[in-house]
Amino acid sequence: MGKIILTGDRPTGKLHLGHYVGSLKRRVELQNSGEYDEIYIMIADAQALTDNADNPEKVRQNIIEVALDYLSAGLDPSKVHIFIQSQVPELCELSFYYMNLVTVARLQRNPTVKSEIKQRNFQASIPVGFFTYPISQAADITLFKATTVPVGDDQLPMIEQAREIVRSFNSIYAPVLVEPQALIPDNKVCSRLPGTDGKAKMSKSLGNCIYLSDDPKEVRTKVMSMYTDPDHIRVEDPGKIEGNCVFTYLDAFCTDEHFAKFLPEYQNLDELKAHYRRGGLGDVKVKKFLYAVLEDILEPIRAKRKELEQDIEGVYRILQEGTEAARKVGRVTLREVKDAMQINYFDDRELIASQAEKYRNGANEQ
Repeated sequence: MGKIILTGDRPTGKLHLGHYVGSLKRRVELQNSGEYDEIYIMIADAQALTDNADNPEKVRQNIIEVALDYLSAGLDPSKVHIFIQSQVPELCELSFYYMNLVTVARLQRNPTVKSEIKQRNFQASIPVGFFTYPISQAADITLFKATTVPVGDDQLPMIEQAREIVRSFNSIYAPVLVEPQALIPDNKVCSRLPGTDGKAKMSKSLGNCIYLSDDPKEVRTKVMSMYTDPDHIRVEDPGKIEGNCVFTYLDAFCTDEHFAKFLPEYQNLDELKAHYRRGGLGDVKVKKFLYAVLEDILEPIRAKRKELEQDIEGVYRILQEGTEAARKVGRVTLREVKDAMQINYFDDRELIASQAEKYRNGANEQ
């Protein structure tokens, strides 16, 4: 069995810096590492519909936005399979079979589900599709026999639930499924980049995101309005690093090379932090440096996106080819699952022969 990755995003909006530093940049590194035999990148539109059922056009329109962000950030369709979840019906069928292996009580105990329900204010009116999305996610992972799933700490309960489903299935039926392992980011800052307003998470609804497709003027405006240390009023005042968004972003994005290029009076981020803590360094100077760092990263992504936007038909062909590749693999796994569950009635020649013999013998006895 080779090393296989499954990962993806819900198409509910353009991708932002949180997506980039939390997963997208890492995916590009993984695809170029040569360590993995197959990499499947899923645009999870079916999952997005679990809490956007009344607005399918939002999901529909954002599929191309996510695809453009993927390709412009460096995902290579010759090395990865980018596919649309709803166009692989084997995923839905596999989810249905897994539902018999998970109790309602177990889903209710899933910390990620509890957190997401609270975040969306579902309370007692939880859509069944949303409530059972850990089961759907287990199907996403196992249909491709993924050995590795890159996730943040908040998604670990989902991976554990998938592992439980694999163990239950393999124990009850046959050892068909692969138990996945989580791949956690090395840099904890990358797991959950805060919004520009200091809120715990970037959110389109809160208007605190910097998108990969933002133009330079938009990026500058958002960076210059970022939350810093509210007590750092004068340049000479000592400043706090903790909870200061600008430094959190620098932790996530800047390198020593960025200092040599844009702020040569400092060798690295540690020196910049030390100066800010003791006073004498203004927020504007630090923000201008952050803007330069982000533009260094975003400019080539924007340029690639503009190029891709001139061939949208070609982007859809990439999605179609990726989806066909995913279906091809999915059909094989689903056949193995149905064989193990003994619900392969028309392919089971032994079953048909034994039933025919049984009824022939019965008729002879009469």
